Amino acid sequence: MNKPFACLLALSMLLGGGLAPAHAQQAAVQPLDRIVAVVDEDVILQSELDRAERNIRAQYATRQDQLPPADVLRRQVLERLILVRLEVARAAETGVRVSDEEVDSAVANIAQQNKMTLDQLQGQLAQQGQSYADFRKSLRDELVTQRLRQHFAQSRVSVSDAEVDTALAAQASNGPQYHLAHILIALPENATPEQIATAQTKIDGIKALLDKGGIDFAAAAVRYSDSPNALEGGDLGWRSEDEIPTAFTSTIHDMKVGQVLGPTRGASGFQLLKLVEIRDASKAPPQMVTQYHARHILVRTGEGVDDAAAKAKIDTIRARLAGGADFATVAAASSEDTNSGAKGGDLGWFAADAFGPEFGSHVIALQDGQTSEPFKSQAGWHVVQRIGVRQADASNDNRRSQMRETIGQRKLEEEWTRYQRDMRNEAFVDIRLADTAAGSATPGSTAPAASPTPPSPPSGG
Repeated sequence: MNKPFACLLALSMLLGGGLAPAHAQQAAVQPLDRIVAVVDEDVILQSELDRAERNIRAQYATRQDQLPPADVLRRQVLERLILVRLEVARAAETGVRVSDEEVDSAVANIAQQNKMTLDQLQGQLAQQGQSYADFRKSLRDELVTQRLRQHFAQSRVSVSDAEVDTALAAQASNGPQYHLAHILIALPENATPEQIATAQTKIDGIKALLDKGGIDFAAAAVRYSDSPNALEGGDLGWRSEDEIPTAFTSTIHDMKVGQVLGPTRGASGFQLLKLVEIRDASKAPPQMVTQYHARHILVRTGEGVDDAAAKAKIDTIRARLAGGADFATVAAASSEDTNSGAKGGDLGWFAADAFGPEFGSHVIALQDGQTSEPFKSQAGWHVVQRIGVRQADASNDNRRSQMRETIGQRKLEEEWTRYQRDMRNEAFVDIRLADTAAGSATPGSTAPAASPTPPSPPSGG
């Protein structure tokens, strides 16, 4: 599965746009719809929350014991929905947009991943009691939040050549790689002594439960962690030493597999870190990547350009190609991408997401030798012809690019989590869950951003 759309499918399942088994959807009786949260100028309805919660339970169908109590899970899912509302609103404020054509492309890819036609997908949604319009809205929100994160990364995160050089040198020394998981008890910026004390008590209680074997680490992460990856058991994946949170780098060498380190106070709050596995980097599998070879013709859009005229031009170009015109010749004469146009539109070998999700999704959907219908990206209107696909071991250039991305992702995780927390704390949020003791409005809330605080576990023996 292509990574961007695997993420997209997972997001749609979480947010209520996914394809949980029909019986899981049918088993629940739809209650009378009502508002469960007010988020600034927007609202979240009971039906949205129910759908998102059912999809989470469907994903954990064989691991129900790892889920927290029903009221805690409901609040966790609601917090994620609240964050999406806030991110969509922030995206609108900053000019981030997603076109109808991009949503159409995302729908087509989800149908393809589920081995369905568009009609079958709509039928499945109807069987689950979800309208196609709601499904598209959820999908649009997901695409918008993904693009907001991309814009955030571009504006806030930078990686120097020196950082890449240092990381590659460390990797070349065949240092170990660590498979890690963590539990985070988040603290707001400028936390009060009372908030710090409460978080300390909670993290100490979780550590005590783990030490006594009262709960599995992954289950504890699902139940108690405030990290965005809590519902994945806190899994951080494989990391080299330079990718490990700085609070743990000095002690990671002394840890044994299965050991839990902490609690440690960091920028985001208190953390527990588990060493799941360790391996020699020299024995790590090859860094195989899927690459595509394609060429394209671009008609640019943007300020001062009439979109209808651009669409008419690309339609004329596509008609010429359908009539037998040589792609390279037409690209050289007509493409407004001057770099590739001089080479007959040839883009060389590239990863699917190299030119953005819209472009990549169309390349993936094509067969070798096939030419796409016109589609639109942020750059303008395209026609693309796929030439080939291959699995390739990452070259030195790719390794450097991948290392830059890895370091950037680590920095982005820290910055994005802080950004989400600030956004949540500054928002007006009125939670109206029936099982919530206090449903008062919370502008400037001091609650952790990633999820609400569940009941603390026992703190001692």
